[in-house]
Amino acid sequence: MLVNNFLLLGAVLFCIGVYGVIVRKNAVLVLMSIELILNSVNINLLAFDRLHGGNDGNVFALYVIAVAAAEVGVGLAMVLLIFRNRKTIALDDLSEMKG
Repeated sequence: MLVNNFLLLGAVLFCIGVYGVIVRKNAVLVLMSIELILNSVNINLLAFDRLHGGNDGNVFALYVIAVAAAEVGVGLAMVLLIFRNRKTIALDDLSEMKG
């Protein structure tokens, strides 16, 4: 396959992720949209790595996967704590927390 196909797939995933972050009102779905954005970055890193024939893209992709795993752990912990206190995970209801 051509590198253009991978870059197009990465761009589509990135756009879907950004749309999900902007439109969604549920905190878990926003976290899933951020994961889509990070996965699109991984696809682009691996596509450019294949284009240039090095191994640096693989290493950077592993770093992105590690950051995504940490983000999921921290994000879900925050969502669970907010749900315990507020009984909702709707992002519109969290605007009351400003203080």
